[in-house]
Amino acid sequence: MGSTGVSIAIDAMGGDYAPAEIVAGALRAKEELGVKILLVGDQQQIEAVIPPKTNMVGLEIVPAQEAIAMDDEPLNAVRKKRKASINVAMDLVKNKQADAVFSAGHSGAAMASALLRLGRLPGIDRPAIGTVFPTIKAGKPVLILDVGANVDCRPKFLEQFAVMGSIYSQYVLGMPEPKIGLLNIGEEDTKGNEAALRAHQLLRENTQINFSGNAEGRDVLSGEFDVIVCDGFVGNVLLKFAEAVGGVILQILREELPQGIRGQIGTAILKPNLKRVKQRMDHAEHGGALLLGVNGICFIGHGSSEAPSIFSAIRMAKEAVDNQVLQRLQSQYQILQSESD
Repeated sequence: MGSTGVSIAIDAMGGDYAPAEIVAGALRAKEELGVKILLVGDQQQIEAVIPPKTNMVGLEIVPAQEAIAMDDEPLNAVRKKRKASINVAMDLVKNKQADAVFSAGHSGAAMASALLRLGRLPGIDRPAIGTVFPTIKAGKPVLILDVGANVDCRPKFLEQFAVMGSIYSQYVLGMPEPKIGLLNIGEEDTKGNEAALRAHQLLRENTQINFSGNAEGRDVLSGEFDVIVCDGFVGNVLLKFAEAVGGVILQILREELPQGIRGQIGTAILKPNLKRVKQRMDHAEHGGALLLGVNGICFIGHGSSEAPSIFSAIRMAKEAVDNQVLQRLQSQYQILQSESD
């Protein structure tokens, strides 16, 4: 496949399995998606995991002298390690040498680097991390934000998350009129604390979104909502709980289905179906999370990301670039600001 003109900067040193799995996923993306890949990190380590006879067209190694460890304090590390791979990758986007950036390393460091180097979009008070969850409706994911960038959120922040999530859901996830929900303890308009009540009012009054009301915990995976907003404390707990539940169910299937002769025969027959179940439930199949609200396309992956997840994240980044998500966000908030002036 020929190059699409989209270039993705990859923090090759970020993640539990860096750089081998990062490079493997990036090389697959280069071949199947036609994107240009900029691998950022220790040149010797990166070259050591690139298979012999690899087609180097559309592939570039950008040296970085340092890497940020998972136990580093993110903001201090980003400031002190100016030549860290995540900083160099962000600078490529800032300087228009890359269209998007991806890192499976320290998520706090990725967010800090994005804020310091790319800055916030005008009109956005706080960026949010948005991640895609599968639902019981095949092919209909739900975008949850924030899942960790902001532990405490003002109602105004949740309104901004809803607008950003609506644009992403529409133009990348393909939902024509995304239904927005506010995560709450009840579906009634009067439920929740003071912040939830005020957020509900702001969302209901916002004509830029299709607000469908409160979403309870049981509604998250129902497929009835396309975007659900919440503060980063609740969202992060929800994210990690959902990942754990998915892993438990998959493990139970692996252990229980092959039991006995009938189980072994049944498992062999159902193998294609079980593979599809894994693809729908396993968080590693859904790529990375988009950092919405910064002045650039930035995806953050799980620290445990392996090659298939890296490929999925790069695909999502390419789709965000192709569908001009950043430009649409910039335009939307220019309109909102002009209306408020």
